[in-house]
Order: sequence, then C-alpha cells, then structure tokens
Amino acid sequence: MELPFRDELALMPDLRHRLRQLRWFRATFRGSAKVVSDTFGVRFEIDEAKLTRAFLDWVEIMEAQKRFAAIDRADFIVFAAGLVLRELIKQAPAREISGLAQLIETDQNAGTLEIIRFWPEGFLYTNYCVSVISAIYEQEFGKAPSIDKCADDLRTWWSYRENVTEMPAYAVAFLDRFLGAEPNWITPDRAQSRQAMQRALGSGRASDALRQL
Repeated sequence: MELPFRDELALMPDLRHRLRQLRWFRATFRGSAKVVSDTFGVRFEIDEAKLTRAFLDWVEIMEAQKRFAAIDRADFIVFAAGLVLRELIKQAPAREISGLAQLIETDQNAGTLEIIRFWPEGFLYTNYCVSVISAIYEQEFGKAPSIDKCADDLRTWWSYRENVTEMPAYAVAFLDRFLGAEPNWITPDRAQSRQAMQRALGSGRASDALRQL
C-alpha cells in the first residue's frame, strides 16, 4: 500500500497526542484526502459534520479502553487507529466526486488504482489510518510496521468492504490483517480480546499494572 501522506504526518511533533484534538484530526484527514487526490487523481468531498461525529464517537470509545495502552502501547496504537477506521466507515464523511475515469497511472500503481476504483472512500479511510500508524511508530519506536501484501489484493478488499458494511467493527480486524497481525474476528473492537494484550496480560506484571489503573 502506498502511503503518500505518511512522511508529512511524521514531521508533526507529538503526533499521537495531537490527533486526540479535533482540529488536528480534521486537518490531517483533509490533508490526507488532498495528497491522495494529488497522487492518484481521485477527488473527494468532505462532510465536516460527519467527520466531527466520527472523531467524537472515536474519542468516547477509545477513552473507555485507554487503560490498555499501559499494557502494550504499540498494539494499542494499532487498535486505536482501527477504531478510527471503524468510525470513518460508519459516518462516511468522504464522498468521491471526480477522477475515477482519469486516474494518474504509473508502472507501479496498477494494483492500487484497482482498489481505488472499487472503493475510493474505503481506500482513503484505510490509507489515512495506516499512514497514522506508520508515522506514530516512526516517531515512537524508530521503525514503521510492515504492511502485508494482502493490503494490495483486490480480493481482500472485496471481503473487507462486504464485511464492514454489515459490521463496521470488522474494520479493526481488517486493519490488523493489513499490518500482518492475526485479527480477532469475534470481538474486534475490544482491546482486552486482542492477542497482543492477552499475551501481555499473561504475565503477572502486566496484570498488576492493569489492576492499578
């Protein structure tokens, strides 16, 4: 998956905390839409009211589970981005308005353009969330996570779109899959059910930390 907005995000100091503020969330999402438009040629209309609702709902859901960040911060960053993705898909703040017939083709982006043609809004939402994860990982851990080849597989995107249409929480599981992790398909939007959290909680030290929160 190409991430044309990642480098710009990575230049923003303290990105993880800034994105918890509405103005930065809205600004970075609009910036991502612009960069995707400039890179691939597809253009979007952004509904600011729906974008705000997606942010507010995300904050409420994340705050209820944020204690798990103390158990495995790296995994919680991915989980939190998955919750963002879920809310973006639910609220649908972006709408493709032009460009699908004249996408900017290169020798390397044929697979990406297939995905954009199939689901331009879903590509925008997912690309934004993966870019955020990648930029935060670079800032905090010095290395971006690997992206699985299934993120460029149109057949995976067929399943992705079909499943999240029926159950938006599956967005969390598909984001995990795109990053090469084993998804939790049963309760994907519960932090405690994630494999990384379960492994961490298997140690007495992590369990003690959780009880103290």
